[in-house]
Amino acid sequence: MDNSAFKTIAENRKVRHEYFILESFEAGIELVGTEVKSIRRGGVNLKDSWCVIEDGEMFVNGMHISPYDHGNVFNKDPMRVRKLLMHKKQIMQLMGKVKQEGLTLIPVSIYFKGSMVKVQVGLCKGKKLHDKREDMAARAAKRDIERAVKVNNR
Repeated sequence: MDNSAFKTIAENRKVRHEYFILESFEAGIELVGTEVKSIRRGGVNLKDSWCVIEDGEMFVNGMHISPYDHGNVFNKDPMRVRKLLMHKKQIMQLMGKVKQEGLTLIPVSIYFKGSMVKVQVGLCKGKKLHDKREDMAARAAKRDIERAVKVNNR
């Protein structure tokens, strides 16, 4: 499928600052019609969301989908727990890694793949303070280099 079929709706930028993303997986998400309409308008926030595995199923908690303006009685609770759709074998592998290695599952982004809403779930390990400082120093150095190149090109 070509890149034009993917339309990113929301990203969780906090994840890249707070965690190392070791692996990422694509999952479907169980939604109702008014939630899909709200997502199409960009009314979704992944800021404080996380995933949990219970009874062989994966759920996303803390994801806020704004109520659809014209949705009336069909609007659901914006903060409700939503089921993520993955193969049972994948979920069991992730559950093993989370339990053994102390990793966590966090939604990184939500996007449309064709007409389907997909969630990119990252298998993450928390960063220590010195790791965050290294990342900030690297970003600052990259910015300084880009500025210097831009000034020299004039």
